[in-house]
Formats: sequence, C-alpha cells, structure tokens
Amino acid sequence: MIIPLPTAGATTTQVPPRMRQAAQAFEAQVLAQMLQPAFAAAHNDKSPFGGGSAEAQWRPMLVEAFATSAARGGRGIGLSDMVLAHMIRTQAQSQENHP
Repeated sequence: MIIPLPTAGATTTQVPPRMRQAAQAFEAQVLAQMLQPAFAAAHNDKSPFGGGSAEAQWRPMLVEAFATSAARGGRGIGLSDMVLAHMIRTQAQSQENHP
C-alpha cells in the first residue's frame, strides 16, 4: 500500500509506508530524548504512589512508549513530516542523478 503525501509544487507524491514508518521512528527517538530529562527530574518516590526503584527501572520503557505513541499518526511535533519530505527529496535527487 502506498500512502499519498502532499508536497509543495505537486498534488501528491506516492510514499512507501516503510519511509513513513522510518520518519515516525526517528521522531519517536527524538521525543524520547526530550522526555527523558522531564521524567528523570520527577521524584515519584516522594509522592503517595511513588514506585521507588522498581518504577525507576521501568521508566525508560514508559518514556519510549509515550514517545512512540505521540509520534504515531501525526500527533507528534511534526518532525516526522519534515524528515519524510527530506527523504522524498533526497530519493528524487538520487534518481535524477542515477537514471
């Protein structure tokens, strides 16, 4: 299945789903790196429902799940759309240079 992506100067460009998935995975990694300090600064052990050391061990997986969920479906910060557009331009230039 090919997903159409609107681009400037063209009505639609056919985008392979693997390219969109790669762009979303990249956005998820960026979001995880941005969220990690926020979760590290939270002192859950001092709250009534703090998880202590067990919560700290699972925190990286929780941050990754939040980031992946936010990046999926275009609900993230829009980075995946920019990365995808750059991937499409790079692929088009490569095809022009190597017919």
